Amino acid sequence: MIAVITREFIVSNYIECGLWSAIAIGFVFAWLRYRIVDAAVAAVAFAFFGLSDFIEAHTGAWWQPWWLLVLKGLCIAVFLVLLIRYFKARYFRR
Repeated sequence: MIAVITREFIVSNYIECGLWSAIAIGFVFAWLRYRIVDAAVAAVAFAFFGLSDFIEAHTGAWWQPWWLLVLKGLCIAVFLVLLIRYFKARYFRR
């Protein structure tokens, strides 16, 4: 199946790329201010997630090429780990 790349698809992926990149920049500022390692990890993960949307705008699909799917999956895995770490630290302190 060949993906049809419309103008709206490309623009929406560029918007997503900008959103994830802005979030990454926010985490960079958080890391610079508070020196929290998780903020640096989140910044890198969000930057790669933004890059993946930029690539997706040109390939037409989030699963093609195969490594784009792997990249997105790894980013989501990092997001989940960071979210779990946040909730553990916030709500399950001893």
